[in-house]
Amino acid sequence: MAEQEEWFSTWFDSPYYHILYSNRDDRDARLFMDNLLAYLHPKPEHKILDLACGKGRHSLYLNQQGYDVTGVDLSEQSIQYASQFENERLHFAVHDMREVYQPEAFDFVLNLFTSFGYFNNETENVVALHATAATLKHGGKLVIDFMNTDRTIANLVAHEEKEVKGINFRISRRVEDGFIIKTICFSDKGQDFRFEERVRALREEDFLEYFRMVQLRLVDVFGDYRLNPYERESSDRIIFVLKK
Repeated sequence: MAEQEEWFSTWFDSPYYHILYSNRDDRDARLFMDNLLAYLHPKPEHKILDLACGKGRHSLYLNQQGYDVTGVDLSEQSIQYASQFENERLHFAVHDMREVYQPEAFDFVLNLFTSFGYFNNETENVVALHATAATLKHGGKLVIDFMNTDRTIANLVAHEEKEVKGINFRISRRVEDGFIIKTICFSDKGQDFRFEERVRALREEDFLEYFRMVQLRLVDVFGDYRLNPYERESSDRIIFVLKK
């Protein structure tokens, strides 16, 4: 799968990705996890897959709440970092979401904080979703947390500069060919760098078509981390709960 040519396989493994986003506030993540756990009511024996887990902050928090969690991500650097926290009920592995991880092994799969829609070929979104569904037990649930694309585009900041740990990141954003593209330029130690983040501008109707194609049943749609109803014009997020 020509991983080295895909933006996420290089950028997510770069130390600069983690520097740029080092100031992320975990409070929203914990609020979301607490509300999601209260809604889903997983049992202690249930197995949870954190799909595209990054450095494992959500996996770790879920495990601290007493759950059996596996976090997977394409980034070897992120998984290497996360693995230091492993225990009998917390595991991490390098994995490409376009492939089935463990067939029918999980009661819940969580795909959080817009960790979907990265692929240049739209068909691969369906391939990834099909592989994800295959990891669920019959009756299991999948949660996909994605940006509200309409609101994101309406509030897009075209240019900004951000200094983190002595590095001046020059960030520009645009919508092009069905993607929201963020270009990140900076210099460090006399060398110039340029990375891109490309996320497909998926809307509710796109996801509903994907779900139909992989035979997942929609249970609920929420619009924020407090699990309020989704409103296309005003919600910050679009959070799908699906059942196999």
